[in-house]
Amino acid sequence: MENLHEVLKKEKYKKIKFKVTKTQHLLIKAKINGVSGNFILDTGASNSCVGFESIERFVLMAKKSKTKASGAGGTGMKTQISANNNLQLGSWKNLDFSLVIFDLSHVNEALEAYKAKPVHGIIGADVLLEGKAIIDYYNHYLYLK
Repeated sequence: MENLHEVLKKEKYKKIKFKVTKTQHLLIKAKINGVSGNFILDTGASNSCVGFESIERFVLMAKKSKTKASGAGGTGMKTQISANNNLQLGSWKNLDFSLVIFDLSHVNEALEAYKAKPVHGIIGADVLLEGKAIIDYYNHYLYLK
C-alpha cells in the first residue's frame, strides 16, 4: 500500500508540518501578508483569527464588525474583520483571505500559565474546509489542497 504522503501528493495536496505543544495544542507557522507568525490549528474554531495586538504586525486593514466572538475563553467578545489578506501555510496560499480580529489575551494567558509560548492567532475551520484538510496526527502534518 502506498503511504499517505505519496497518495496526497498525487492529489496535489500541500504538506505542512505542525508541532504539538506541552498543552496538547497543534502549533503551526503561517504567513499573513508576508509576515510569519505562530498559530494554533483549531478544528473547533469556525474562523481563523488574530489578536488585536497583531493588527500592525500583519499589516491588517481592520474594520468594525457587529459579530461577537465566543469560545473557550468567553462569549460576547467584540471583533473586527480584515478582508483581502494573503495567507500562506507552507506552500499553500489563499490570496484573498478574511480574518476575524479579537482579544486573544485569554488564550495567551492560559498558554503562558503552562509555560507555553504565546500565539498570534488561530487557524480555524474556514481554512481547513477550503483546503479540504487532512490532518495526520501521528506524523504531525496538515495537508491542504
